Amino acid sequence: MAGIRKAAAIGGGVIGAGWVARLLLNGIDVSIFDPDPEAERKVSEVMKNSRRAYKTMVRGGLPKEGKLTFAKSIEQAVAGADFIQESVPERLDLKHKVLAEIDKHAAVDAIVGSSTSGILPSDMQTAMKHPERLVVGHPYNPVYLLPLVEIVGGKQTSPEAVEKSRELYTSIGMKPVVIRKEIEAFVGDRLLEAVWRESLWLIKDDITTVEELDDIIRYSFGIRWAQMGMFQVYRVAGGEAGMRHFIAQFGPCLSWPWTKLMDVPELDEELVDKIANQSDEQAHGLSIRELERIRDDNLVAIMEALSKQNKGKGWGAGALHNDYTKRLSKLAQKPAVSKAAAKAKTSKPKKKKG
Repeated sequence: MAGIRKAAAIGGGVIGAGWVARLLLNGIDVSIFDPDPEAERKVSEVMKNSRRAYKTMVRGGLPKEGKLTFAKSIEQAVAGADFIQESVPERLDLKHKVLAEIDKHAAVDAIVGSSTSGILPSDMQTAMKHPERLVVGHPYNPVYLLPLVEIVGGKQTSPEAVEKSRELYTSIGMKPVVIRKEIEAFVGDRLLEAVWRESLWLIKDDITTVEELDDIIRYSFGIRWAQMGMFQVYRVAGGEAGMRHFIAQFGPCLSWPWTKLMDVPELDEELVDKIANQSDEQAHGLSIRELERIRDDNLVAIMEALSKQNKGKGWGAGALHNDYTKRLSKLAQKPAVSKAAAKAKTSKPKKKKG
């Protein structure tokens, strides 16, 4: 299986920094470019939390952390990288500018992944001379803990690039799912968007509060989803007759006026204030960094609980968690290879003439 020798991260926000953390903690050197003067501080904060989470999660020791370099340009960041993850803001014009620059300076055989949450890869590829190596690699926050990555190829993406990207993401402990057809917002965000729209109406119409809505999710179907998803949960809910019985029993409800999914409440100042104020009350004075650490502790605990199920083989994310933590511990036991020896073993990546 293909592995990553050197990685580049373009963009160091919440998602970009999460990619950096996952890569570094897998022992991979990363060069990052982000013009934000606060980028180094922000990435450092994410690294503190990710190291804390991994020390709890991987008790058998961690591999030597990769080296992080802050580059002064995209050209400098992508030099020698065989895997590049772009995580800049969701503006197509900016994506075009950044991807064109990556494409100009990256090795021809380097895989370029975009963290976009919904822009079609085909729309981004128009800025590239080598569009065949671009894939969407859409992760979930926090990237260093949540393993899912949606891989989406565009009209010009080669099958080889899709397969190679799947191998590369797998090599850093992720669960790649290749989306069969190119579609805006892919799969995960479409599901989240449906819940988010309905939630906005419920808050706007004063049916519930932000905290009450979160409690409804986390004390009920949120727990079910974490270990069995939606369709398998509903199969069980159908009793011995399974999914067919469930659909026959609850299918008619779909025609009832239970949802406002096709309507979107206006995010006017009044609704934004209501949501923001209720969210502030819900936080009980905890900072974002404190909430991140609580979130990380909970995620590790959930995955560890799932890892003990199925007679110790693990269930769902727990099975992958078992494999990932064992692999990291195994890497930690490997004797360090000198840079000279590593360089002798690794052929120099091909460079594209600018």
